[in-house]
Amino acid sequence: MKAVQVTGYGDVEMLETVDIPIPDPKENEVLVKVKACAINNTEIWMREGAYGKDSKSGWKPEGVQFPRTPGSDITGTIVNVGDKVEESMVGKDVVLFPFTSSGEEGTEHISADMSFIGSEYDGGYAEYVVWPADLCYDMPLPSYSESAVFSVSGLTAWHMVNQIQIQPGETVMVTGANGGVGSLNIQIASKVFGAKVIAIVGDLSGEERIKELGANHVLSYKSDNLSEEILKVNGGPIDSVLDVVGDALFSTSLHVLKNGGKFCISGSAGGQKTNLDFRTLYLKHITMYGSVLGTREEFKDMLQAIAEGKIKPVIEKTFPLDKAREAQTYFKEKGKLGKILLLPEEQ
Repeated sequence: MKAVQVTGYGDVEMLETVDIPIPDPKENEVLVKVKACAINNTEIWMREGAYGKDSKSGWKPEGVQFPRTPGSDITGTIVNVGDKVEESMVGKDVVLFPFTSSGEEGTEHISADMSFIGSEYDGGYAEYVVWPADLCYDMPLPSYSESAVFSVSGLTAWHMVNQIQIQPGETVMVTGANGGVGSLNIQIASKVFGAKVIAIVGDLSGEERIKELGANHVLSYKSDNLSEEILKVNGGPIDSVLDVVGDALFSTSLHVLKNGGKFCISGSAGGQKTNLDFRTLYLKHITMYGSVLGTREEFKDMLQAIAEGKIKPVIEKTFPLDKAREAQTYFKEKGKLGKILLLPEEQ
């Protein structure tokens, strides 16, 4: 089969298209013919070494072992099953829950042995992938491409919103609002949980599209008076912040939060380190949350909301599998709205 492998740390030249054998499913696994795989920051940062290198590069202590096939947002059709899997699963169109874990229900995402597909396991930049049968769920939409955009970004966004317990009518600021997680944060916060959303982007040319996702206001981080603009459109301090940017908007976030406000972060594309005056936290009684991925129950809740039409897929562009280098390069460009997909050339 055709697959794209990361051969080591570095730029996109470390992605190589290869021909390797189709994997055999173990007794509790299924073989999935990949129909679509969306791109996430995670596989790019892993390749670039942003999570660390060698023994610190992955989710487990031993780090990422190269070569590795990346890709965690996967849909496809089950074409073979292991000895302990019901044959009736053959032919099912599925979306893959993106990690394994021995954690108890509700704590799967914080278990010490959490292992990610595309990092600890070979992932979806390939024509076929094997995965545990009990981590394969029915696709929420008829389209492989549209169903593939939610797994990691959607689960992360759902857990962020769920974790800060947004209430109907509260105001939440969403940073990186045109990205994969950010665009889903808007939809989930507004259309599932009933919050008012202030979306922060760079380029305001896509304002109408972002408002269609559920944002009440769209502001640019390039503004010289962003804090004042946020306070003005909301008529005062806001309840919560859902952040994927990090340092670049951190001081603004703390400034506009109300006393007792909540700040939840799941990314640091705008800077991984920041200066923090602890007095701001305790004098304003701010609660801070770190967040990544989520639970299986949240994944099922998210799939149900997608099936009911409450959350819409947002796709920017698709690439054939052997154009993975171009796809990852395009992914890093600014000004996009939605997900980038890799599609095997032969469906």
